[in-house]
This record gives sequence, structure tokens and C-alpha cells, in this order.
Amino acid sequence: MELSKLLSPAAVRVVGQLPSKKRLFQELGEIAAQAYGLGAASSVDRLQERESLGPTGVGHGIALPHARLDEVDRIVAVFLRLEKPLDYDSVDRQPVDLIFGLFAPKDSGVEHLKALALVSRTMRDPSTCAKLRANSDPAKIHAILTEARSIQAA
Repeated sequence: MELSKLLSPAAVRVVGQLPSKKRLFQELGEIAAQAYGLGAASSVDRLQERESLGPTGVGHGIALPHARLDEVDRIVAVFLRLEKPLDYDSVDRQPVDLIFGLFAPKDSGVEHLKALALVSRTMRDPSTCAKLRANSDPAKIHAILTEARSIQAA
């Protein structure tokens, strides 16, 4: 599994600021709708349902919201960098500015977990996160994300 197969360049965005976690989920849903043809409303609903089970803010300014959907046939990703960090109820109580969202088929099982692990390993690398925070060009951000895992996997 490679990030380049999960994350379309069209699903990478830089946004100034968002007022709430709910608005963040709406933004992720809209990007998923534009990039992959998913239903924005159902994406937002599933993200909120998953978040109600426990926060997906993993610390160090990073959030990994994820959801399972009936309408998706493969795991897809959305990446968002916020210029102004958002209070997210993260485990370390720090606001988030790097959000990597995943949408998986309802019955994806272990593949969903593998995708989450891949994203988690990528986002745990401090130099990758520093590069992401230093760039505002979505194409460069996509390149950083997709190159980071291929270099580490080699």
C-alpha cells in the first residue's frame, strides 16, 4: 500500500482557518466529493460518528479523522493543512494544523487498519511534518507526502 495510490493530488488543500471541528469535517467531505465523487453529507456524518467514539487528534498538531462508507469502493485520502491551527480535543490538548483524512469501504477491515498505520507512520516523521508546514503549494505537499513513504519503504 502506497500513499500515492490513496491520495489524489486533487485531494490536497491549504486553508487559512476553520472555526470548528464540524466545519473541518465539512471541508473534508467537500474535498472528498470533488476529488472522488463521494457524498459530502454522508462523509461528514460518518466522520462525526467516528469522532464521537474518541478523538482522532493524535498529538503534535496532527489529526487522522477516518470513516467507513457504503459508497466508496477503495480507500481514499484527503489532506488538509491549516494556516491557523484548530482546537481539536487532541490527546495532547494541542491544536491541529495537519489533517489526514481517510475514507474506506464499509467492509475494508484490515486494509483500513493498514492505511491508518501507513498514514500514522508518515505523519510521525518530524522532518516530513516540518516540510508540510513550510509549504503552501498543494502540489508540493502532495509530493512531500507521497515521496516520504516511498523513501522510507525503500
